[in-house]
Amino acid sequence: MARFFNTTGPCIPGEHYMLLAEERCPGLGELIERKHFFVIHAPRQSGKTTLLNALEQQLEAGERYHALYCSLESVQGVVDPKEGIPAAVRSLQWAVRYHPRLRACGGTEPARMDDFNNVLRVVLAEICARLDRPLVVLFDEADCLSEGTLIAFLRQLRDGYVNRIRVPFVHALALVGMRNIRDYKARVREDGQTLGSASPFNIVVESLTLENFTRDEVAALYGQHTDETGQAFPPGLVDRVHELTQGQPWLVNALAREMIVKLGNNDLRRALTPDLAEVAAERIIVRRDTHIDSLLERLKEERVRRVIEPMLLGEGESIDELSDDYRYVRDLGLIRSEQGVLRPANPIYAEVIARTLNHNVQQRLPVELINRWMDGQRLDLDGLLRGFQEFWRDHSEAWIGRFEYQEAAPHLILLAYLQRVTNGGARIVREFATGTRRVDVCVEYAGRRYPLELKLVRGAKTRGEGLEQLGKYLETLGCEEGWLVLFAVGSTAPWEQRLSWETVERGGRRLHVVGA
Repeated sequence: MARFFNTTGPCIPGEHYMLLAEERCPGLGELIERKHFFVIHAPRQSGKTTLLNALEQQLEAGERYHALYCSLESVQGVVDPKEGIPAAVRSLQWAVRYHPRLRACGGTEPARMDDFNNVLRVVLAEICARLDRPLVVLFDEADCLSEGTLIAFLRQLRDGYVNRIRVPFVHALALVGMRNIRDYKARVREDGQTLGSASPFNIVVESLTLENFTRDEVAALYGQHTDETGQAFPPGLVDRVHELTQGQPWLVNALAREMIVKLGNNDLRRALTPDLAEVAAERIIVRRDTHIDSLLERLKEERVRRVIEPMLLGEGESIDELSDDYRYVRDLGLIRSEQGVLRPANPIYAEVIARTLNHNVQQRLPVELINRWMDGQRLDLDGLLRGFQEFWRDHSEAWIGRFEYQEAAPHLILLAYLQRVTNGGARIVREFATGTRRVDVCVEYAGRRYPLELKLVRGAKTRGEGLEQLGKYLETLGCEEGWLVLFAVGSTAPWEQRLSWETVERGGRRLHVVGA
């Protein structure tokens, strides 16, 4: 069977195009050699399980260690250690039972599950005592553990770790999941009660992560397909894929699969182009595959909203990068930080975040809006925004009340309006980033660009600040005309004053100030 780009589950050598996961996480060999307990954390669909499978096989193929992979996913949500620890032990025994070399060692016989404060340590000690080599245990989905189950689990690992000079125990151990070990403490209990001086968290010596693919790694992955089939990914296409995905592994594979299988019908003679990547990205966004859909479900969580909403507004003062909220959203893979500026993790995620949050509004907007200000040659953005002003006057109060992200609602409603009007006939590029105090939007239609700046009125300086920002945005894009939309949310001024329109000339450019 020919290899293919995988978007479901871990990659398997010989079946899927894949990079060597261990090369993306250097230093594992030394940690194992030094008998360390360590953490590997990365967002969903980043290659963690692929890495663990490869590491298990590599260690077992050598002559020094036995390795055991064990998923703790079945313990998700079990907070009572009386139930959670036996569930974790059963997962461990199941992994031993189907391991080709370890099943003969025992450790799968009935254990004293009622002794939940010791049974995990006892079972691991019994397994290790019967082995002819040191054992390396790889616990996947470790951050499924929470509260009492998490404390009891880590305390037993710590007990075994500190006493292994006299009682057989695991040689090295990995806790693998989305979150760093320091962030597990937030899953203990809401009141942050101390765990005492003998903290179960202090046995972890190091925390590693799997980074996204670099541009060269994307080229190397795609090059495997070229070597086997002759169908080339030209450099411009690789550049565009890396720009759209920022190297997120699932997206890199999903775009390739979409271009080759869905759009190309597996016709390996078809040329692959950067434009095809744009079409593939749009189809993935609209279809909302399981990976994307599961991430976007998180947008409903209050702790996610507290981070995402300021980013949507360009305001970052309320985001504490040391907070558990920030670390949680980062570990989900929804955001990235560049020199202190917070952005969506990649342009595809930025688009699906915006569309998800304004989806209901977009669907309820009048169908007559579709292509109303587009004639195939140009977009009448003046007419479109004047139409939006009328809509805003008549419906803003009711629409804002329907949003969980209330402060970002004005921006999201205008974006929904733009999306509804263009109806796929134009490309809308959105730029969200903390600290900018605005949102950059560029509508691309019939070879022309229409730049907009969206801002909430925060005081008398907002207009001047917005004009300066819009001027810089136009300079960046090489455009001569732009629109600054100012939302005076909460204003008590009459609508006749709020729905203003002013055009100014600055540096040879026409800047329209649109009040809403």
